[in-house]
Amino acid sequence: MLNLNSNINIFALSRRIKRPLILDGAMGSLLQQKGVPVDNDLWMSLANQSHPEIVLETHREYIKAGADIITTNTFRTNPAVIKESENINSAEKLVIPALEIARQAIGDLPVLIAGSNPPSEDCYKVERILSNRELELNHKRHINLLYENGAHFVLNETQSHFDEIKIISEYCDRNEIPYVMNIFFNDELKILSGEKLNEVLAFLKDSDALAVGFNCILPLTMAKTKRRVKMPENWGIYLNCGDGSFTDSDIKCDISPTVYTEEISSYLSNNPSFVGACCGSSPEHIKSIKKLLDERNS
Repeated sequence: MLNLNSNINIFALSRRIKRPLILDGAMGSLLQQKGVPVDNDLWMSLANQSHPEIVLETHREYIKAGADIITTNTFRTNPAVIKESENINSAEKLVIPALEIARQAIGDLPVLIAGSNPPSEDCYKVERILSNRELELNHKRHINLLYENGAHFVLNETQSHFDEIKIISEYCDRNEIPYVMNIFFNDELKILSGEKLNEVLAFLKDSDALAVGFNCILPLTMAKTKRRVKMPENWGIYLNCGDGSFTDSDIKCDISPTVYTEEISSYLSNNPSFVGACCGSSPEHIKSIKKLLDERNS
């Protein structure tokens, strides 16, 4: 059982229970498959207001499947995105309901809430328009909203620009905000701002990040890290399960739970602290991972 009041790095608990913690799977693409409308700017985050019962249902499905950690539906609730939206004028109006829904979903269960913090602009965008100051203000405000409203830690997702990685980690370190840094990189093992993955990992080694993860990576791209990258002490993965390209607006599953679990199994010898699934996945993927881990520990 997870001890939410422990002063120990929560991902070090994976050593005690002799398995990785299980992160949930996709939220946005699953809401999409359940018929929730897509917003061009806010992705699926308007569902926190328009379809809270479906967001709650989805969290509960992941918990029932075996997730130790659920992720808030806040991937596109950051201030930089809200500023461009015609449908909402305040990040608080989407972030606070997202945390309320997540707290309702876990109830008294020993499940952690990860507050999703995305890149300031589109997560696959190489050239950006925001200034450094705007990047700082965006992350500071969004991280504060997530943590002050009940996230156990901030889950920085699909981060692929070194300046933002530095802004986030330095702000969280300075303010003692627990966080995980999840990195997106290309087939050349470089983040979108051009730095090599090993360079980013070297920087994060000196940070206070609870763990370093890799998310939304294609399985074939992630496989290259086995040969070229030394994993951090606490690390994790949740890979892309979608069809088509990263920028498709309609995301459907392209990797079955069985095939995906086999992929995750290939990394267990590297002792990940957490495993989950990303775009296109469902509670069935998490259920399959839980079954695998239970069988290994039986």
